[in-house]
Amino acid sequence: MTAQIIGNVPDVDIDRIHEILDYYWDQEWTDGLPVVPVTESSLAPFLASVDRDPAEVIFTITHLNRHLTIKLAAINAALAGCKPEYFPVVVAAWEAIAKEPHPARGIWQSTTGTAPFLVVNGPIRHEIGLNSEGNIFGSGTRSNATIGRAIRLGCINVFGLHPHKLDQATQGNPSKYSSCIGENEEQSPWPPLHTEYGFDASDSVVTAYVIRSVVHIEARHTMVPEQLALDYVDTIRRTGALIHEYTSALLVLTPEHAEVFASAGWSKDDLRDFIFDNAHRTREELVAVGKDALSHKTRWRLASDHPDSMPDSASSTEEPDVVPSLSHRTSVQIMVAGANNAGVSAIVEVFTLNPPREFPYSYSKIGE
Repeated sequence: MTAQIIGNVPDVDIDRIHEILDYYWDQEWTDGLPVVPVTESSLAPFLASVDRDPAEVIFTITHLNRHLTIKLAAINAALAGCKPEYFPVVVAAWEAIAKEPHPARGIWQSTTGTAPFLVVNGPIRHEIGLNSEGNIFGSGTRSNATIGRAIRLGCINVFGLHPHKLDQATQGNPSKYSSCIGENEEQSPWPPLHTEYGFDASDSVVTAYVIRSVVHIEARHTMVPEQLALDYVDTIRRTGALIHEYTSALLVLTPEHAEVFASAGWSKDDLRDFIFDNAHRTREELVAVGKDALSHKTRWRLASDHPDSMPDSASSTEEPDVVPSLSHRTSVQIMVAGANNAGVSAIVEVFTLNPPREFPYSYSKIGE
C-alpha cells in the first residue's frame, strides 16, 4: 500500500516542502504535527465563506491582552487543514467559546489540563461530512479533526498557549490536539441537544465546553434502566472527579444505551433527575480521601483540618452526612453519539466553578 501511495503522488519539490514545514515549526506555529502552509490567496475562500469583517474581534483574553479576529481564526483553520466550507462552524465555535466565562479567565492555562470540546448539531453535520456515528473521539474524519484542531491552533498562535509556557498543564489530555463531535440525531430516541436551548431541529448549532477528561462506560450487561444509570452515576460521583464544589457532566450515550432508557419510557429529564438524585457521597467517604471540606479561597475540596478549610454546602442540608456531587439538575447534559453496535457510552467531565442555572450556556448558531 505504501508503495502504491508514493507512486500516485505527483512530482513535488519535497525538500522545499520540508523547508516550509520546518519554518512553521521554528516559528512555533504548530501543535507538534505538520500544518498546511497558508497564503493570502489560499485564505480568501475561508473569508468569503462568512459575511464578516476580517478585522472583527470575536474572542478576547483580557489578561493576556490578546484578541482573536475573523482573519486570525481563518488563518488557524487553514493551518489546521480545514476546508473553507468548515469555516462557518469554526467561527460559531469561537463565538460559543466567547460566551463561556472560563476560557477568558485563563482556564486553558491551568495545571488541570483542561481543553476545548465542541458538539455540532443540525444539518451542517451532513453538509461537511462531520462524523457522529462511530469512533467519534478518534481519528479518521477530516471535518471533526480539523475543526477541533483549528481551535487549538488558535489557542497556541493567537493567545500564546504553548506547553511549558503559558499552558501549564501538568499532564493535559488528548483533547488538547482536537475534540469535535457531532450528535447522532438520526439514531437518537430523543430530541437533539440544541433543541433544549430553544433552537429548532433544523438549525445548525455549535456547543462549546471546557473539559478535563472523557471516561468510557462499557455496559453490555443490562437492559434495566436503573442499573445502567447507576453505572453512569458511579463514574460521575467518584472521588477523583470531585475536585471542587461543583461537578458537571455531559453524557454521550450510544444509540443502544439511549434506547434502553427510551424503551422503558424514560425521557432525557427522567435520566437527568435520576442521576442528580443518586450522585452523592457520604461524609465518611469524603473524609477517607481528604475531601470533606472546601477551601474558602478557591472552593476546591480539601480536608476539614486544613487551615484554609470551610464547611461545604451540604453541612446545612437536611442530610448532613450525604454530600451531593452535583449542584443542579442541569449540571447533567445528555446527547447521543457513536455507532449503534455496542453498549459503550462516555462521561465527559465538564469543568465549571460556578453553580449553573442553565448549563451549558456556551452555544452559537452557525451562520449568524
